[in-house]
Amino acid sequence: MLAYRAPLADLRFSLDLVAPNLHRLPGMEHADPSTVDELLAEFGRLCTAVIAPTNPVGDREGQMVDTATSTIRTATGFKEAYRAYVDGGWGAVAASPSYGGGGFPHTVGLAISEMLESSNIAFALCPMLTQGSIDALTHWGSESQRERFLAKLVAGEWSGTMNLTEPDAGSDVGALRTRATRASDGTWRITGQKIYITWGEHDLTENIIHLVLARVDGAPPGTKGISCFIVPKLLVDAEGGVGARNDVRVVSTEHKMGLHASPTCVLAFGDGGEGAIGELIGEVNDGMRVMFTMMNNARLAVGQHGPALAERAYQLASSHALSRVQGRVVGSSDPAAPIAGHPDVRRMLFTMRAYTEAMRHLIFLNAVAIDESRALSDETERGRAQERADLYTPLSKAWCTDLGNEVTSLGVQVFGGMGFCEDTGAAQLYRDVRIAAIYEGTNGIQALDLIGRKLGMRNGDVVRELLDEIRRCADQLPPYLSTPLLTAVDASERTSAWLLKNGRTEPRDAMAGATPFLRLLATTVGGWLMARQYRAVEGSDDVARRATAEFFLTQLVPQAVALEAQVTAGAGVLDGVSDALLAGR
Repeated sequence: MLAYRAPLADLRFSLDLVAPNLHRLPGMEHADPSTVDELLAEFGRLCTAVIAPTNPVGDREGQMVDTATSTIRTATGFKEAYRAYVDGGWGAVAASPSYGGGGFPHTVGLAISEMLESSNIAFALCPMLTQGSIDALTHWGSESQRERFLAKLVAGEWSGTMNLTEPDAGSDVGALRTRATRASDGTWRITGQKIYITWGEHDLTENIIHLVLARVDGAPPGTKGISCFIVPKLLVDAEGGVGARNDVRVVSTEHKMGLHASPTCVLAFGDGGEGAIGELIGEVNDGMRVMFTMMNNARLAVGQHGPALAERAYQLASSHALSRVQGRVVGSSDPAAPIAGHPDVRRMLFTMRAYTEAMRHLIFLNAVAIDESRALSDETERGRAQERADLYTPLSKAWCTDLGNEVTSLGVQVFGGMGFCEDTGAAQLYRDVRIAAIYEGTNGIQALDLIGRKLGMRNGDVVRELLDEIRRCADQLPPYLSTPLLTAVDASERTSAWLLKNGRTEPRDAMAGATPFLRLLATTVGGWLMARQYRAVEGSDDVARRATAEFFLTQLVPQAVALEAQVTAGAGVLDGVSDALLAGR
């Protein structure tokens, strides 16, 4: 596989485009561009030299589970790579200084995360889940819990997991059966089984802190009766010291399409006796609020799988296309030329590059809104920033992961038959990114969240204000670029109004149009961001970024407009097809 190159110039351009005033936020003064550039450059060197080489090794070796000892051995080089990551303090960059963090903006943390995910996405999932645990404990943990757990998690000495899914409770979390019983000492005993637990057991850290959803005795049914518990692999005493092994064991790991080096575990709580010892975080029956703190972080982080693996796929595909000689390029006298000269290959490469840049801009735009919602001094401005963050999150998660699938697939196509073989690395990227559209809330659920919760914020004004801003930007473009973007804005406005109306009167019709609407709105937002890219380089010698922006606006944005018919079609045809299928016709 071609060596990974950290895209430092592209990261800096994207940060300048959507976050030029990040270091002017209260408390973020130390995140000036030169300091951030030094951070990114140093981490890029670590990714290139240490972490990226473990990616193909991990894919080949996977991980080895020993159920007798309830341990997992990670792939060759993972322990050393993780130690280098921890010793450099990289997991702590965006964490609170109160617990040993660097206090940098969430946006900077995501810029670091993109390089980590591009280098080795299976490896990156371990610190990603830990960050979710940090967020949940910071927001919901008691003072004692924060003091005992956060410093070790921030430092990377311990890792964290989230335990939601059970065999009969996937997207329907409220169906979970794991039980929590209060003990006489004030702790809880957790019994049950969880599945699909990412990095649920491993040998990289001394301890693993599981955040587990369970139902206490007498709790109401459904999600209203769910509580959240801290269940460490090794028990933690009042001073934060590590003690005996808790009653948590790995039953098995999944054999997966991709992410072979990431242990996806079945965990049993309480198989060995009275139950695994846990402590309540937050209040009884308040577990979904705690877990959504983790999930909202994870949804943006998973959304970043899209641009991260798309970047890696583009690096591989473009390098191959420039060196692979095959056939005569029409209009050239050379009997054999690199395939990058063929129009269809150029179309694929342009599509890969354009989507990658638009996705990166959207992820950072989302992160900036989160930073502003936390740091701005004015309460009204913080609220408006939180609205934008809430609106962008389902777009980031669903659109970017869908495109991650499409871009890595194009990467395989550029390689041709060689891409279908494992030697190039293109197939691994395609396999690894496929899960991103499924976990942390399937993309269909993201679309329902968009129309059910986000579209109606302030009676639809949040979306309308965003579309008005996009319209103002489009008006400043040349007509050949403004026309497709304005057409997409018009379609987004019409479909938004249709969904707001039918969501109240005919909710099934609105739900049927949710997924195409998310694609339509996200592509429109992507077009806006690429329009801003065009304006940023207009008149400069940055031919590549200008051409990529033009391609996105003229070739990709028009595809979104065709989705309007799908959004407003209603559920009738879907129900008819489903009935026919169920009847066996």
